[in-house]
Amino acid sequence: MRVCRCAVALLAMVGWTSLAVAQSAEKDTHSAKVSYVRCGTLLDGKAERGRSNAVIEIVGEKIEKIVDQAPADAANVIDLSRETCLPGMIDTHTHVLLQGDITAADYDEQLLKQSPEYRTILATVNARRALEYGFTTIRDLETEGAGYADADVKKAINNGVIPGPRMQVATRAMDVTGAYPLLGYAPNVPVPHGVQVVDGADAGRKAVREQIMYGADWIKVYSDRSYRVREDGVLDDVPTFTLEELKAIVDETHRERHKVASHAMALRGVHNSVEAGVDSIEHGNYIADEDLKTMAAHGIFYVPTIYVGAYVAEGRAAEGAPVWVKMLAIHEDTFRRALKNGVKIAFGTDAGGFAWTVNPAKEFAYMVKWGMTPAQAIRSATSSAAELLGWSDQVGSIEAGKFADIVAVAGDPLKDVNVLEKVDFVMKGGNVVRKP
Repeated sequence: MRVCRCAVALLAMVGWTSLAVAQSAEKDTHSAKVSYVRCGTLLDGKAERGRSNAVIEIVGEKIEKIVDQAPADAANVIDLSRETCLPGMIDTHTHVLLQGDITAADYDEQLLKQSPEYRTILATVNARRALEYGFTTIRDLETEGAGYADADVKKAINNGVIPGPRMQVATRAMDVTGAYPLLGYAPNVPVPHGVQVVDGADAGRKAVREQIMYGADWIKVYSDRSYRVREDGVLDDVPTFTLEELKAIVDETHRERHKVASHAMALRGVHNSVEAGVDSIEHGNYIADEDLKTMAAHGIFYVPTIYVGAYVAEGRAAEGAPVWVKMLAIHEDTFRRALKNGVKIAFGTDAGGFAWTVNPAKEFAYMVKWGMTPAQAIRSATSSAAELLGWSDQVGSIEAGKFADIVAVAGDPLKDVNVLEKVDFVMKGGNVVRKP
């Protein structure tokens, strides 16, 4: 009898607790701010065509649903009826700790004459710029000698200390001895390096563990250097890591449920990266057909970063490296072959490799010029980019349950993709960052 009474009491307690939780959740829903964004045209990040006169209902920081019109008594309606609304854009290759490095001198000066603290202050400005350009999410692919400062910038944004996009970060990145700046100084002059120098498979595994411990979401490797165009038109290189080293780094990263981005611009660096099983090829100015087929089969993403190559080409040629000018035509051919082979392509710009005062959305025009439709280019910076980041359930499209990350432009980007360089409305997580 006593056991029975205890069971009844326990069931009653469970029932009361469940009711209290349900009531609390209902109260939170009712107390959350409700707002509406009225769009002249809505491009949701997935469909080929836009939807006219759509209204996005937002509860708190999330999208509740898409409706035809806001309630007549709605108090908080943002009227963008003359604009095209899109998901907040995603740049999957940035460097907020870098201020442009056309020449070696540009790079050396930042590492030798700017303290990590000063560079971090500049990074907070760059993060805000990225957000105001309409990039509500970025993947920042290493700090170029500023240690783990990107993890702190991300933390400050998440804690509401500074404005900025959602971030995934790669912290220090890795390369081998003698392959990454600063280089060319006398042996008796100790200088900083833009990466964590790693030699050997075991050292690679240790570096992966260390970087993840200090906040890395991604592991980045520099897989090649020293580029030249062969007589047959192939862009050749000197690989950095051995295949054994790369495989160890990838294995350790995947074992810890993280992903690897590989800076690989030419033949051997790309091939070794693909063989090792990386998750994304960064730049990829030349990729052999067989490697493109493997990338398509295994879902390895291609992040082409076209604009930065055009931006630095003349300056680097003037410094004695004319190969950078030749690389543009090679890059275009690779991009077109990647499209033909069905390789997944995500939008990435290498912002920081060019000055942050330049709008990274310039990348869209190059992607369209080189064979993408405007709709494909937009998806590369929305739903496809979200897939690369593993955040398809949170960002990358305008649909119920996702963050209310929304941008708007006065024009039709499906007809003229250049209008994405003139975003005049930005919302991140239901909060208006910029308005017309």
